[in-house]
Amino acid sequence: MHDTSTGSTGHTGHTGHTGSAARPSRRALLAATAGLTAGLTAGLTVPATARAAGRSAVHDRRLRALISRMTLEEKVGQLFVMRVYGHSATAPDKADVDANLQEIGVRTAAELIGRYRVGGIIYFTWAHNTRDPRQIADLSDGIQRACLEQPRGLPALIATDQEHGAVCRIGRPATLFPGAMAVGAGGSRADARTLGRISGAELRAMGVNQDYSPDADVNVNPANPVIGVRSFGADPEAVAGLVAAEVRGYQAAGVAATAKHFPGHGDTAVDSHYGFPVITHSRELWERLDAVPFRAAIRAGIGSVMTAHIQFPALDDSGDPATLSRPIVTGILRGELGYDGVVITDSLGMEGVRTKYGDDRVPVLALKAGVDQLLNPPSLDVAWHAVLTAVRGGELTEARLDESILRILRLKARLGLFEDPYADPAAVGRTVGTRAHLAAADRIAERTTTLLVNEGGTLPFDPRREHRVLVVGADPASPSGTTGPPTGVLAAALTGLGFTATALSTGTAPSAATVTGAVTAARDADAVVVCTYNVTASSAQRTLVDRLLETGKPVAVVAVRNPYDVAQFPSARACLATYCWTDVELRAAARVIAGRVAPRGKLPVPVQRADDPARVLYPIGHGLTY
Repeated sequence: MHDTSTGSTGHTGHTGHTGSAARPSRRALLAATAGLTAGLTAGLTVPATARAAGRSAVHDRRLRALISRMTLEEKVGQLFVMRVYGHSATAPDKADVDANLQEIGVRTAAELIGRYRVGGIIYFTWAHNTRDPRQIADLSDGIQRACLEQPRGLPALIATDQEHGAVCRIGRPATLFPGAMAVGAGGSRADARTLGRISGAELRAMGVNQDYSPDADVNVNPANPVIGVRSFGADPEAVAGLVAAEVRGYQAAGVAATAKHFPGHGDTAVDSHYGFPVITHSRELWERLDAVPFRAAIRAGIGSVMTAHIQFPALDDSGDPATLSRPIVTGILRGELGYDGVVITDSLGMEGVRTKYGDDRVPVLALKAGVDQLLNPPSLDVAWHAVLTAVRGGELTEARLDESILRILRLKARLGLFEDPYADPAAVGRTVGTRAHLAAADRIAERTTTLLVNEGGTLPFDPRREHRVLVVGADPASPSGTTGPPTGVLAAALTGLGFTATALSTGTAPSAATVTGAVTAARDADAVVVCTYNVTASSAQRTLVDRLLETGKPVAVVAVRNPYDVAQFPSARACLATYCWTDVELRAAARVIAGRVAPRGKLPVPVQRADDPARVLYPIGHGLTY
């Protein structure tokens, strides 16, 4: 078990001390960039007035002066955002040292920064970066200190994927919100903005200043294996409004939001982590559908835009992924949409960007396309040297690198990182996972649970009538930092609401014996709640639900991921959708099942009939209440 204490000897980062010895490079940094952040830290929107434009030109001159003093190697490093193992920038666990040596050729984050001068670091749960909030703040400070102690040191962009819902890198005790499709079911822009503001405040307290959220994809393909519930929905205007609101919330909290995955990943049947998806939309359909949320994000002053590793022939018929496409990145995103902020690739370790070109060509081609940040290449050494060689050989000009570095430094300035890049240790305790923040997440979740079917008033259950409740079904691995499993969380929540609830996990592919065991257990219950997860026509979960319905007991089916599950259960008399299986959403569903709150969510995507996918079973906006 990892030690999660934050005051142990040798642990990186400051532990409450604020004297000059703790931050030896801050004064030098401030002296070198005096006045740089004046007028830039009020927000991330592009200045609109002539006076603001004049100030921006002055700031750009100061940033260009910084760039002019950088070596070519430092410029190349500034373009990369890299993973690194360990809870500490200088003293990670031995296993993490070994992983770093094997994958990157360095022992620690500090060595990574010293060797490659990377401009950013990305945090992952699996890289052991995110044990607890104070440790994360200390890690962030250790990374910033390592950056600023370099010659001509610059602060780092520290990023993570804190989408909420199914994708979340920092878990409890941080506040965890419903995911995007759940927020889409709630339909409240105010809730989306609150989510961004609170999540952003907590991230910034831990030293994270760039979040790869929100997902701006319009999910119009029920079979989409990689986006799905990470999208706000299938209506481009509704998605656009929620994207813009969340962006404004994050950026008001001092965190650069990131709209992804440009030019739109919502209609794929292939996961770009493992394959090379092709979008067959016409240019006209792209304008009406995929482009709408990205335009809204840009109008909202989005800090960065992430590209997709997808082929989009209507936008570029070369066969290149969008990440490597100059017509898409420079021609459309920068030229037609007018975006001059930071463009970042999706992870360069994903198969979608590696199918056509080798790992030495991908970063060079991305820069030629117009990208600024190169995220998480499989081999940093190969990618870093490839860019260096391309500049020395004339394929890339140093001026081209300077364009991207200027955008990156503008973002760092607008985030206030030149003024103070460090986390505030006191802010961790008073900001992360506070009672008020957790209560806000619960309130938002209550507005998302969607009641799709309720024949004969099956729901709500009454603890006096349906006192003994069996909770069965799928127990997918819990999203990062939640308690799980779903059946256990639901059973505990229902017990807390006056029922006697028992959990029985039957998995996503229950065997005949498992189904029989669940049916036997149901006979001793007054009612049954069954969790389903991404049910298909051939899924054994259908058999489980049918057999439970045959017992004659009241049965409530809860789709804990895709709302499309309801189409597979035509005989079910009560069906709910939660859009994710995180604790906050399951507790909200329990309150709906118990009648403590009325269901208020509305479908943000249409659900097609299982026997005739061309026909809609439940349209966007469908949702019952009590």
